[in-house]
Order: sequence, then C-alpha cells, then structure tokens
Amino acid sequence: MALPPLPDSAIVIATRVDDWREAVHVAGAALVASGAALEGYGDEMERMIDEHGPYVVIAPGLALAHARPGDSVVRDGLAVVTLAEPVPFGHPHNDPVSVVLGLALPTVGAHLESVADLANVFNDETVIPALAAATTADEIRRLMGVPA
Repeated sequence: MALPPLPDSAIVIATRVDDWREAVHVAGAALVASGAALEGYGDEMERMIDEHGPYVVIAPGLALAHARPGDSVVRDGLAVVTLAEPVPFGHPHNDPVSVVLGLALPTVGAHLESVADLANVFNDETVIPALAAATTADEIRRLMGVPA
C-alpha cells in the first residue's frame, strides 16, 4: 500500500497558529477539505493527544496527528501542514514542531501500513526541514513521494 494522494486542499503552507491544538485542528480541517474525513475529526485527533500525551511527535519537528479509525473517516487521507513558527507539543525530545501531518484511515490495517510507509519517507533526515521550508504544494508532494 502506498501513501494516500495529497491534493492541494490537504496542504497548508506556513500557517500561523497559537499552539499545538490549533495546529492539529488545521490538519483536521485539511483532511475535511480534501474529503477524507468529516467535521469533528480534528477534535478526535486532539482528544487522542489529551488522552495519550505528545506521542504523535514522532521525530524532531514532526507530528503525526491521527485518531482511531471510525465513522468520521470517509477514505484514506493525508494532510501536510507547515507552521510559520514552530510550536511545542510537550514532547521531551522532539519539540518544537514545524510540520504536522494529519492522517485519516478507515481501518486499523491501513493505519499500520501507512505509518510504516511514512516512516520510510522520514528515514531521510533532510525531509522534515525541507518540508518546513517548502513553498509550494508540488514541492511538498515531491518530498513526500505522493501524487496529487
């Protein structure tokens, strides 16, 4: 399984947010805008972080926001949000975050495969700073290795 496509509606570049909650909601809104999730998915992603802590900050500067597969997921979806100013999520080693990925997947199996595919993208340590500095949707897709 490859990563889901990344339409322009799922990419938000250099947005300004006040805190991690707002950053997660921007990622959720991008998933909704792309048709991958229903309204409220951002709230579910935020709730996961409230319940389980900043485990979504998976590498220095990178958060992978997601919620459990469920009724609010329409189809596989990926969103990329870059932040004009990084924000802390409360992670002891990987804060502050400058890139938030939103992931919406309808099944647990798809979730595990997509996380593994994402891990392969970020094996290259230059990808996170390159995403943070990207200025176009095409550049973000190229770095992520996904189609529109």
